Amino acid sequence: MPAIALAVTGGVIAGLSIPAAQASPALPPRTPAQLFAQVAEDTKVPPLTGTVVETTSLGLPALPQTGNPTSLSSLITGSHKVNVYYENGQHFRLQVPQSLSESDVIRDGNKLWLWESSNNSVTEYTWAKGTFKHAEKPPSGPVLTPQQAANEILKATGKTTVVSVQANALVAGEPAYQLVLAPKDHRSLIGKVVIAVDGKYGFPLQVQVFAKGAKSPAFQVGYTQIAFVTPDPANLTFTPPPGATVKHVNLGTRHPVAAGGSMPQTPAGVGTYGSNWLTVVSFSQQDLTSSFGTGAASSPPPASSSSGMGAIGGDAQEVLNALIGSAKPVHGSWGSGTLLQTSLVSILMTGGQVYVGAVQPSVLEAAVGHTTAG
Repeated sequence: MPAIALAVTGGVIAGLSIPAAQASPALPPRTPAQLFAQVAEDTKVPPLTGTVVETTSLGLPALPQTGNPTSLSSLITGSHKVNVYYENGQHFRLQVPQSLSESDVIRDGNKLWLWESSNNSVTEYTWAKGTFKHAEKPPSGPVLTPQQAANEILKATGKTTVVSVQANALVAGEPAYQLVLAPKDHRSLIGKVVIAVDGKYGFPLQVQVFAKGAKSPAFQVGYTQIAFVTPDPANLTFTPPPGATVKHVNLGTRHPVAAGGSMPQTPAGVGTYGSNWLTVVSFSQQDLTSSFGTGAASSPPPASSSSGMGAIGGDAQEVLNALIGSAKPVHGSWGSGTLLQTSLVSILMTGGQVYVGAVQPSVLEAAVGHTTAG
């Protein structure tokens, strides 16, 4: 589940919010098991255009503000907007608008572009037909759709989860069922996850993650506008603009990493502890700062930076210092360190390592020195 909190650090635009669910629409009855199976089978998404908004409110301490919409403080708080143009899994565009700029992910068959208008840079990926049919998917951009969020959350379900349904809702004007997943273990900070499932096509329209006892979600991603129409072909094609810096990455027929591509991947130093809702992720504090491009000025951001397209705003180190400075000293039989706890995520820093999970601090402490490399 920490992946959900980290995944929202994609494109951002301030001042947006997902409207509250409206009156309950009538839909044919569905049991929790039926809805769960429908979402888990990754139902085919029909052609559509729409707007997805991500919002996160984790109860973080006050962070430095620079007015830069791509700054770290903006990326881990506030709202993010993504314009979606989707024909099928091989042809789509995800557009992340920013102040006076935009970032785009465009896929056209065996070619995918990542474009950032602010510095007019393009990364073009190509690969042989069938390369990703039974293997890893091609590179993706720093955006999160409701379908992706639901898939991540379903990995944490099973015997450790209570599955139920609540009243139907209207999401972006579409009637939807609401599947509710709640962890059984009291050590999880997650109270429940609500997945709004489209009543006609059966794919997720919205995902909301609630902290225990909270009435409003700490994280949510969902459509605010949607139309089930085939996008204009002009929105699904891309030509690098004049003067753009273009990097070509040919993934060939081999594994993306072996082919020399900058395929997003789990860094070698990342480890895990526990499973399902109680999963803890660990990595070095150095990896944390370098992943946000906060190292020496002469050092470029790593190719697999979690920021996805381009480096994030230059206030990253200042924000990280504010987060670390707000952490409280803790100690125990495992050693000593500092703890930062939000409504949904706990972060323990000790001995140069960082432990993150949507769990109570005791679970993080149990993970110290016991994580397994991913």
